[in-house]
Amino acid sequence: MIIFLFFIIICLSIYSYALIDPNLTLVSHPWWIAFRDPMVILGYHMRPISAGIYITLLISLFLLHLYMLKQYKKYSPFKIALGIGGLLLVSYPMFSHDFFNYIFDAKILTFYGKNPYEYMPADFPADEWLRFMHWTHRSYPYGPSFLFVTLIPSFLAFGKFILNFVLFKLLFVISYIVGVYFLEKLHKRWATILATHPLILIEGLVNAHNDMISVTFGIIGVYYLWQKRQIFSRVWLLLSAAVKYLTLPVLILTKDNNKLNILSLCGQIALLFYLTIYSEIQPWYFLPLFIFVPVFPKLIDKIQIFLLGLLLAYYPYIRYGGWDTVEKVQMKHQIIWVFVVLNVLYLLYIYRSALKGYLLKK
Repeated sequence: MIIFLFFIIICLSIYSYALIDPNLTLVSHPWWIAFRDPMVILGYHMRPISAGIYITLLISLFLLHLYMLKQYKKYSPFKIALGIGGLLLVSYPMFSHDFFNYIFDAKILTFYGKNPYEYMPADFPADEWLRFMHWTHRSYPYGPSFLFVTLIPSFLAFGKFILNFVLFKLLFVISYIVGVYFLEKLHKRWATILATHPLILIEGLVNAHNDMISVTFGIIGVYYLWQKRQIFSRVWLLLSAAVKYLTLPVLILTKDNNKLNILSLCGQIALLFYLTIYSEIQPWYFLPLFIFVPVFPKLIDKIQIFLLGLLLAYYPYIRYGGWDTVEKVQMKHQIIWVFVVLNVLYLLYIYRSALKGYLLKK
């Protein structure tokens, strides 16, 4: 089954290039052109087939994830993470342009010597990278801890785009592996959740959202919390919150006070709800929930249907192209809401006995 898992991961890594930006040239080698051109045809001109491939891969990943959870004692999550991370290192961020903004934001400091909190990509109109970037008219929107870690690959890349691409992807892969490593020191099942969950693999590694870095910092913080090393724990939890501020509620996590932990989780959910209402519901927003796995081990299990719906909601993007019409966005929302309802019905089913007893008491 591990071989099949790695086979699906290889297929996902290859498929990710079906949605590569046509304006982006990673390398000019003929072999690259021979690979890229058919992938562009698949992603942009054979959309029904492309959407079918994505759904097949996604369902396969979820089924494999559920299998690995049942058989978690037989495998090493850390070794699985090493294999998956290596295979997805070369994947393309197919559903997001944020990855390229991370690269350029760091470049503003390491290459141009300017403060990314004061300057935006559009302030450098002669830069060739702007032709495949989005969100060029905004300054740096993230916290200082994420900026700091991105300076390392940016500095080592010496302004070369392909080196930036590989080193930034490596940053996210290392973060993922480190997170699995620390979780495995606490419990193999918890580590297996992080190592194999499709939301982590697609949003954390393929699309490489900085929430993955925040999750890893948070998991390290929880690990030290479990070891009763309060100072180390609070430092890492603070670093997690200083990536994107979305994980601020984790700062009040404790090992012994369950009421505070419930308050922390409720605060996290409240922030996600706020983003959903006043911004847009995005799958990667829910990555911070994985920080709570050691605190609430069954949390991810109970919302699997909803998480599947979040990733299936990319169907309109693949099938019809972009989010440029109201109809496509509405279809996305409809898919998510269907799976929200299904998840609620599932929870009502598994808690039917407790609910029945509560109603009888009333």
